[in-house]
Amino acid sequence: MLRKGIQIGDKVAVLDDVLKGEVTAISKDFVSIRTLDGMIFNFKEKELVVIETEQHELTKYSNINNDFLKEKIDQSKPKKNLFKKQNKEVIMEVDLHINQLTKSLKGMDNYDMLNLQLDTAKRKVEFAIQKRVSKIVFIHGVGEGVLKSELQSLLNKYPVKHYDASYKKYGLGATEVYIFQNTVS
Repeated sequence: MLRKGIQIGDKVAVLDDVLKGEVTAISKDFVSIRTLDGMIFNFKEKELVVIETEQHELTKYSNINNDFLKEKIDQSKPKKNLFKKQNKEVIMEVDLHINQLTKSLKGMDNYDMLNLQLDTAKRKVEFAIQKRVSKIVFIHGVGEGVLKSELQSLLNKYPVKHYDASYKKYGLGATEVYIFQNTVS
């Protein structure tokens, strides 16, 4: 039996929340559900999935045909790892090219872009210090050298040593940072 959409009386679960309930009303834009504790919530139909009577936990079923769920699963797949292992040493690579940091440059001038790049570098350095990562490679490109010089000024504020990264591996547009680890706890 093929079903066409959610119907009043269906037991449903919310994809992005831990809510389950029964469909009480359906309008053009929203589906109203009543939870077990009597609360009424409105959701878009694509945010809900019908629970069959024998299903107790939504997470056990991987064959649920819901485009919104498939989109969520695709988004949660692991992205490219920022960490590289080289001779048992963990190296964090951070690409500071502006197109890697934001989806749109709309409304951003050069000052805004530079600040976004430097804020990203600052967060990554502080993360590496906190997590005891010993090396970071910032890939900044060649350009006019503004980002590189600002990055060096930023790095001078931390307990690090910085130098040009491997020319063979990164070309002229990268800075390698060695983070001094405090051995006294």
